[in-house]
Amino acid sequence: MKIHEYQAKEFFKRYGIPIPEGAPALDYEEALRISDSIGSLPVVVKAQIHAGGRGKGGGVKLAHSLDEVRGVISQILGMKLITHQTGKEGKIVNKLLIEQGVKIKKELYLSIIPDRETAKIVIIASEAGGMDIEEVALNTPDKIIKSYISPLIGIEAFNCREIGFGLNLSPSCMKQMSSILTNLYRLFIDYDCSLIEINPLIITDTDSLVALDAKINFDDNALFRHKDLFNYRDIDEEEPLEVEASKYNLNYIKMDGNVGNMVNGAGLAMATMDIIKLAGASPANFLDVGGGASAEMVENGFKIILSDKNVKGIFINIFGGILRCDVLAKGLVQAAKNIKLNLPVVIRMEGTNVEEGRTILRESDLNLISALDLQDAVQKVAEIVK
Repeated sequence: MKIHEYQAKEFFKRYGIPIPEGAPALDYEEALRISDSIGSLPVVVKAQIHAGGRGKGGGVKLAHSLDEVRGVISQILGMKLITHQTGKEGKIVNKLLIEQGVKIKKELYLSIIPDRETAKIVIIASEAGGMDIEEVALNTPDKIIKSYISPLIGIEAFNCREIGFGLNLSPSCMKQMSSILTNLYRLFIDYDCSLIEINPLIITDTDSLVALDAKINFDDNALFRHKDLFNYRDIDEEEPLEVEASKYNLNYIKMDGNVGNMVNGAGLAMATMDIIKLAGASPANFLDVGGGASAEMVENGFKIILSDKNVKGIFINIFGGILRCDVLAKGLVQAAKNIKLNLPVVIRMEGTNVEEGRTILRESDLNLISALDLQDAVQKVAEIVK
């Protein structure tokens, strides 16, 4: 689950991470009041959307006078902000973060993420802060510093020294960095984070470290342990179809293709999307209904897929184990009748009672095309696309 920068900074403040003075605003007047309350210029006006690259897209502006403050607030609030992460459709800015301007001597990059290859948590840092870290890693990998933490032991002093020396910090900044890393790691563990990122973490003209930006992602699978985090969810920033799918416990991710697909099992779903690509089409979604899908879940899955106007056909790829193929087939027929399905559907089933399932589909008098195997399914999906 993603949250806004101003929300991430609430957590930073709670955990003793230095941040600039500021507050969020939902309208023009509130933004002006916050700017006045800061009491000094310049101030920074930041668009609050769930996407990176806001600065390059014009969503972060520095204002040196009251007239500039008014102009920048009017310019950013309500704008359609397009970045490399939003795509060409962009996102409408409905929230702002107004912050005190800070004098910057140097910009650093700092993040904490889980590393699955080593089964450890890794701190990633770089002196090339304020830039796209992916480009830095690609073009100048020597500027990337990593320190690995065993989750069984926790962060140790040598991790902090490794990062501090790697960033060529002064003795006073080394001490601050040690505190910041220790507190960030505690936040990371306490809330089951999948990412904490500060870009940039700045060194000010007084040799102080300040988190000028803040990004936190939480592991969705651990949210049951943190009910309070649901208060930070901004549904307006999420894909509407994904929000709808979450109501029915469906694992759905919208994509830009033309073939909707419904699968039981995440691995099989990934393979199915590859098959769709091989057929010369493009998947419109990832949809895993799980091993124990009911007729109701199948029907809701159909409804969500059909809500995507780009979908020209549907491919259902099911392995019948816990969910028997005849039970699935009855659910598909019932769902198709209930929602008046008007698109061709290719169904590939294997597993328990597969012949009974195919018979049910064949006798349904619906536009349900049964495939014998994956090769047959690929050919039929290709026909749909044509």
